[in-house]
Amino acid sequence: MAQLTILEFPDPRLRTKAREVTAADFKPEFQVLIDNMFDTMYAAPGIGLAASQVDVHLRFMVVDVSEDRSQPHVFINPRIVEREGSQICQEGCLSVPGIHADVTRADRIVVEAQDRHGESFTLEASGLFAVCIQHEMDHLEGKLFVDYLSPLKQDMVKRKLAKLRKVQAA
Repeated sequence: MAQLTILEFPDPRLRTKAREVTAADFKPEFQVLIDNMFDTMYAAPGIGLAASQVDVHLRFMVVDVSEDRSQPHVFINPRIVEREGSQICQEGCLSVPGIHADVTRADRIVVEAQDRHGESFTLEASGLFAVCIQHEMDHLEGKLFVDYLSPLKQDMVKRKLAKLRKVQAA
């Protein structure tokens, strides 16, 4: 499998709203892309990766919040149909490396989506799993977790990332 390049904030392509996956998209290459996204996510290492983060602007994402990488989930054309409660969680993002911030999300959600073969399913998620799904779904809308921060904190994030890139380039 191949690892894909993850776009990093403030890359404008991260702001692209993803289009629905159609029946015509379910080709062998699509299955390879899903596998490559899992490889990329695990290598990063991360617990979720939206297609938008690898410059593929289709509405799907991969998620695995297990410690041993034993619970891979593919969500195609996901839609949250129910939300309950709220939780504040310290979030990070593969597209915003080295930055973490508190974000408020629903504690429990019900998601309708399709699996990697186009079969519809409904899933209930809570805790970290629910947070991760909501975070990745934001990417499909062109939204990042830093958008939940104040403008001042967003500027601080941009400066910190620029400094990190300078150090890495040296």
